Amino acid sequence: MTLLVTGGAGFIGSNFIFYWIKNHPEDRVVCLDKLTYAGNRATLAPVLEHPSFRFVRGDICDREAVDRLFWEEHPQAVINFAAESHVDRSIQDPGVFLEANVLGTQVLLDACRAHGGVRFHQVSTDEVYGDLPLDRPDLLFTENSPLRPSSPYSASKAGADLLVLAYGRTYGLPVTVSRCSNNYGPYQLPEKLIPRMIVRALAGKTLPVYGGGENVRDWLHVDDHCTALDAILQKGRAGEVYNIGGRSERTNLEIVGLICRRLEVPPEQVVHVADRKGHDKRYAIDSGKLSQQLGWRPQIPFEVGMEDTINWYLDHRYWWEPLAGEV
Repeated sequence: MTLLVTGGAGFIGSNFIFYWIKNHPEDRVVCLDKLTYAGNRATLAPVLEHPSFRFVRGDICDREAVDRLFWEEHPQAVINFAAESHVDRSIQDPGVFLEANVLGTQVLLDACRAHGGVRFHQVSTDEVYGDLPLDRPDLLFTENSPLRPSSPYSASKAGADLLVLAYGRTYGLPVTVSRCSNNYGPYQLPEKLIPRMIVRALAGKTLPVYGGGENVRDWLHVDDHCTALDAILQKGRAGEVYNIGGRSERTNLEIVGLICRRLEVPPEQVVHVADRKGHDKRYAIDSGKLSQQLGWRPQIPFEVGMEDTINWYLDHRYWWEPLAGEV
């Protein structure tokens, strides 16, 4: 099989490419990435010379370029990681997010239709569901939860999800959607919470925490995310949505505290700053459907995954130091 991976030079996409080449050596993997600030060709260095891998620099919004790539490679499946994904940036400039996340997805769907009904999987986020109250730990997002996005970013992802499902319903395109909780692991850009705190701690900088730091996220190791996506691509039913969660809920302040203890950072480095606009209180995913139908469960305990992640950033300064900038 030839698998087209869009946004494969980013955090989750690159880890997925490494996973797929290792676990499906008989397949060809083609990566299409625009190489915005969030995409780094150097991340793909371990596979750039692999005989079953091809990297193409391009924009999923470029209809002509996407169509040309489909003619060249004839992919049997597309997995779409390509997206603008930082909430703070979406608040500053929503238009970029709508173009990349909605219109770019439409271009890919149209190419899948034009080339014989290519299998399409949309990688989405639990943020499309909005948030849950902090005082109701029993509540979890299911695939039937209403979409209540809080930011331009999550609204653009919700729009793309609905478009994907509509193409499945209207045109019979074989599509699936997955919505994951917060990912962590190697190769994550230092603007995100965990790598940002690690990088700033190592630089002796303050560790800024929004508001009181009580906002809760469900953390999923990127390797567990990859195995879930593999299960969906192999066995998922067309037209279905699958939630992927790590069942590892932590407050932001707990995350920062863990990093401080591991790196022996004094608590005075933690500072509380003005809260983000529309800051979601709590995310929590119910992955029961994925477990029951496809047999997937997360395998990496949070404490183990965090230790491995912190060690990775300690050992890979050459990768993140050029990207840290003013983080």
